[in-house]
Amino acid sequence: ARKPQPLADLAAEIRATHRVEVRTLAQDLTAPDMIDTVRALTDDIEVGFLLYNAGAVSHFSDFLDDDCAVAARMIRLGVDAPTRLCHHFARPMRWRGRGGIVLVGSLAGYAGAPGEIVYAAAKAFARTFAEGLWHELKPRGVDVQGLILGLTRTPSAGRLGLAMDNPDFVPDEPDAIAAGSFAHLGEGPLWHPGDKEAAARYLGSLPRAEAVGFMAAGAKAQ
Repeated sequence: ARKPQPLADLAAEIRATHRVEVRTLAQDLTAPDMIDTVRALTDDIEVGFLLYNAGAVSHFSDFLDDDCAVAARMIRLGVDAPTRLCHHFARPMRWRGRGGIVLVGSLAGYAGAPGEIVYAAAKAFARTFAEGLWHELKPRGVDVQGLILGLTRTPSAGRLGLAMDNPDFVPDEPDAIAAGSFAHLGEGPLWHPGDKEAAARYLGSLPRAEAVGFMAAGAKAQ
């Protein structure tokens, strides 16, 4: 994560509770030297599991109303960084014949999402990338999962002002999401919590113009 103090606090809690070694790194995943910094911290240990959970929307706006640098950063965060990290960590997993990777995606990746179109496009990449990587690594004993989230009760969602009390968009709880992801790891390339698989199938069945309209209406409802 980028903020060192929450990482340090969590590390201290894990050390005290589970008596294990914990290493932390406050790192901007879009930085050019990101992979080198991560390698410096981890090359002397066996990394058996990679969870990539980054790429939150910081605000909603039309694509042309933002500086293009904002879009470029989202692409680095949602496409370039997970590609690099998976390439680095999955190679030794494949060689060892064991390991796991979870790439956190979003229902926004199933259709163009007005107000967050680059984010949605990056999450579409994460989903299809996870599917392909799952197929390549499954015979080698490495599990890959694309975790497809809907509205989730997180600090970033709160900062965006997303409604958490709308009966039509009931948020999922992070602890339940984490437990479900681990429980379903190894079952297939994608896991959708709760009713999110039905929502994904519905979006996939619509004509594309209607799917985009559905996403636009959902954004306004939030």
